[in-house]
Amino acid sequence: MVNIAILYGKSHQTLCVPEERVRAVLRPKPLKREKDEAVLVQSALENPIACHRLCEIARLHNRVLLITSDHTRPVPSRVTMPLYLAEIRKGNPKVEITILIATGLHRKTTPAELRMKLGDEIVDRETIVVHEAGKDELMTYFGQLPSGGELWLNRLVKENDLVVAEGFVEPHFFAGFSGGRKSILPGVAARRTVLYNHNAAFIQSPQARQGQLEGNPIHRDMLFAAKKAKLRFVLNVLLDMDKRVIAAFAGDVERAHLEGCRLCRQLMRAPRVQADIIITSNGGYPLDQNVYQTVKGMTAAESCVRPGGVIIMCAALGDGHGGEAFYHWFADRASAAQVTHDIESIPAASTCMDQWEAQILARVLQKATCIFVTGEENRAIIEAMHMQWAPDVNTAVRMADERLGANASITVIPDGVGVIIDGETPDVI
Repeated sequence: MVNIAILYGKSHQTLCVPEERVRAVLRPKPLKREKDEAVLVQSALENPIACHRLCEIARLHNRVLLITSDHTRPVPSRVTMPLYLAEIRKGNPKVEITILIATGLHRKTTPAELRMKLGDEIVDRETIVVHEAGKDELMTYFGQLPSGGELWLNRLVKENDLVVAEGFVEPHFFAGFSGGRKSILPGVAARRTVLYNHNAAFIQSPQARQGQLEGNPIHRDMLFAAKKAKLRFVLNVLLDMDKRVIAAFAGDVERAHLEGCRLCRQLMRAPRVQADIIITSNGGYPLDQNVYQTVKGMTAAESCVRPGGVIIMCAALGDGHGGEAFYHWFADRASAAQVTHDIESIPAASTCMDQWEAQILARVLQKATCIFVTGEENRAIIEAMHMQWAPDVNTAVRMADERLGANASITVIPDGVGVIIDGETPDVI
C-alpha cells in the first residue's frame, strides 16, 4: 500500500491504495528560492527585458498610473511595491503616482484588505483608487478588440501619461497564464468588456487552456487591450507554495511576461499520464473554499482522465458553491450536456456573469463522473450539481471502483492548480 497526502482545506486527506494501481503522482518541480525576495525584485527592475529601465522612462512623464492586483491574488506587494515606487521616483522625484487596484469583476477591495496587501505606510502616503467595473461613468472607450468586442477601460488609463503594472505568473485555466496583459483586461476593464472576453465561443476554443498562449483568443484580446492602453512596463513574479518570490521579470509587457511564462511552464509542467481514476485537489485553502474555484483544479484532471472515467476532487468548500448563478446553471438543468447547450447558445455580446466557469465544469462532467470529497454539509449542493459526494478520499476510491472495477488505474495530482499537464498544451512560443 502507498500513502499520498492530498491538499484539503488547511490540512490534507491521506490516500491509501495498492501501489500497483498508481500509474503516476504528478507534481511540479521543487521550487527553490536562491536569493532574498527583495534582491530578486530589485535585480529585475535594474535589468528590464526589451526596454529601458523604468527610472529612465519615468523622467519624461509627470503622471504615472501603477496598476496592482486586488485582494484575490497573492501578489506580494509589501515586497514589490516599495521597490517599484522607488524606481519610478528615482527618475522623477516629483512625479504624481496613482495606484489603481485591478479588481476585474470582483467586489471592491476593502480598506482593511488594502492595508493587509500594501502595508500602512503605502496606504497612508499614496493615492489609491479601487477599480469598479460596473460604473460606466468611470470608463473610457479605447476602440474595438480583435474579436469585435468594445474595449472600455478605467478612465485613469487615459488620464495618466505613463501606465505600468505589477502581477504574478501562474497557470490559468483558460487565459493560459496569469500576469502581464491581464492587469488591463480583465483587471481595469469595464464589465461589458470582461464579459465579452469570456464569451462561450472563446471558452470553447481548444486553445483556451492552461499553459496555452499561442492561438488563444482570450489571450489575443487581452494582449491587444494592454497595447491599446499603452502599458509600458510590467513587473511580474513567480511564487513558491508559501507565496514567496522565487523569480522576478520586469520590462516590456509582452516580452517580460513571456519570459515569466517560460519559467513557470518549465517548473510546473508534468507529463500527461492517463488513468481511469484521477485524484486531485484545488491546492487546499484558500483556493478550495467553493465549488466555483475548484473548476480550475478539475481541468488538470480532465486532461488525464480516460473518457468515462472518474475524477475525485478533494476540497473543503467552506463557502459552498461560490455563486448563485453558477450553482443554478446546474441545479436548474437535467444534465451537464444541457448546461453546455444553453451556454453555447448565448451570443458573445450577451455573456452572463460566471457562465464561463459553468461551461468549463459542464465540459469536464461530460467526460468523466466527478466524486467530490467534502463535508456532509455540502452534500446537497454537490448532488444538485450532478456530482457525487464522499466523506473522504478512500471512500471516494471505493465508489469509483464500484463503477469501474477494483483494478482501475489511478493517477494522482495532489495540487491540480499547481501543474501544467504536458502533452495537452504546447509551448507558449
